[in-house]
Amino acid sequence: MASDDNSGTAPALLTPTDPAPVSIVNPSGSSPFLFIGDHAGNTIPPSLGSLGLPPDELCRHIGWDIGIGALGQLLADGMDAVFIRQAYSRLVVDCNRHPEALDAIPPISDGTPVPGNQSLTGLEKDARFCAIHGPYQEAIDAEIDRRRRAGQATILISLHSFTPAMRMGGSARPWQIGVLHHQGNTSFALRLLNVLRDAGDLLVGDNEPYKMDGIGYTVPRHAYPAGIRYAELEIRQDLLLAPHDQEAWSRRIAGALFAANT
Repeated sequence: MASDDNSGTAPALLTPTDPAPVSIVNPSGSSPFLFIGDHAGNTIPPSLGSLGLPPDELCRHIGWDIGIGALGQLLADGMDAVFIRQAYSRLVVDCNRHPEALDAIPPISDGTPVPGNQSLTGLEKDARFCAIHGPYQEAIDAEIDRRRRAGQATILISLHSFTPAMRMGGSARPWQIGVLHHQGNTSFALRLLNVLRDAGDLLVGDNEPYKMDGIGYTVPRHAYPAGIRYAELEIRQDLLLAPHDQEAWSRRIAGALFAANT
């Protein structure tokens, strides 16, 4: 457990034998679409134990975006696209939150207290940001810069999944998929929203079940200032549980992305 002592240095969060905080799938992909997965993994560094949580809690949505790691891999393979994914649980540090956000290292998530996130010192928090959050964001920066220098177009697609309902008294969420957008160059997101709705067989959320209104961090950081076209996609998790469902969604999303970019 964390101490209240802010002196000295915090123990190393990751060791050379731990998974890298970020991996890049298909790094030479030629597609303009750059997929990212802020919450694609649910690994806990051994140095943190289990954060005081049982395995069934770590496998819930509070630990990661269920199905997104597999979906991103399928999209990268099928579209010859780059997929940058984060390996560690959002309970360790949420890479889609500003480092100063109160829920960047959540002490409680969807009603579940996280003992390993209680009373952390500043050094312990900094260790998580330095080891995981920073390298992930820097990898996206580097890939966007590489593409710019190579003359390769970039459309940033952030992949997320959402629960049919939040456990703590939340109402049902009827959408199968949502398209999130807010500031910056929203042209692609709005076009994609129309393409998905025109298919006629989906209930598509426009900034549902979440609004991109300043809470998220990754897309605003990388897309807004540079005027990069983007969309944040939210797919309902119960539709991403089986491999055949993941494959079907990868085909549907790929088709919609191509159509929105014509």
